[in-house]
Amino acid sequence: MLAGIPLGDLAFLAVSLVLAGAVTGLLAGVFGVGGGAVIVPVLYEVFRVIGVAEEVRMPLSVGTSLAVIIPTSIRSFNAHRAKGLVDLSILKVWAVPVVLGVIVGSYIARYAPADLFKIVFIAVATISAIRLLFAADRWKFGEEMPCKPLMVAYGGVIGVLSALMGIGGGQLSSLFMTFYGRPIHQAVATSSGLGVLISIPGALGFIYAGWPKMDILPPLSLGYVSLIGMILFIPTSIWTAPIGASLAHRLSKRRLEVAFGLFLLFVAGRFVWSLLH
Repeated sequence: MLAGIPLGDLAFLAVSLVLAGAVTGLLAGVFGVGGGAVIVPVLYEVFRVIGVAEEVRMPLSVGTSLAVIIPTSIRSFNAHRAKGLVDLSILKVWAVPVVLGVIVGSYIARYAPADLFKIVFIAVATISAIRLLFAADRWKFGEEMPCKPLMVAYGGVIGVLSALMGIGGGQLSSLFMTFYGRPIHQAVATSSGLGVLISIPGALGFIYAGWPKMDILPPLSLGYVSLIGMILFIPTSIWTAPIGASLAHRLSKRRLEVAFGLFLLFVAGRFVWSLLH
């Protein structure tokens, strides 16, 4: 036993999270996402195997994901900004409403049932998968970004959904930007900046949200943030994020988009099954 966890379970936890961390970093760079779409389902299954209570398993996965995304997003954003493709004017419009949305989402997390997190994940993952599988980069609502009030409103929605789903917001923001004529590479680069705005207040909010549940959370948890999960995930995700950013600007991403879309559908189906059973 180490920190209250059997050594066999700890070894499984370590190997799973180190490998998933590497994949997370690549996704952060290639797609401009924080990697939460990978982190959350991996953590959920790992926490299930080591016996974390169903009541806290999903919010613990979401909160830990937000904490892991902090360094990954910073590294990914810096790599994209160095290439000159980040549109800071869009980030300035979204900054305040996104952060406020994250605060609202964190407050909801304190009182929401575990199934709510699954429902949000299923909905957003399915929409994102459809976009990836059917090359929705070609679908457009216009050639210019919409008026500021609509941008502000959408920023708030991104914040709330990202906090409840444990993602960096890149899937939601890049979808929105490509609908309004922004090139996919610029959308990916700019979306990477949202991960920084979402992950820091999100992780702090989930520490607050999970504090009343400390008696049933696993050892070495700080609210809904698993310190073990953070320690094992972060090193490899930081290392691979710049590699993904480089690939994003050099390779056609169609095959990666299809693979990621199929993965999201699989994860959504897994959570639908858990809701029904």
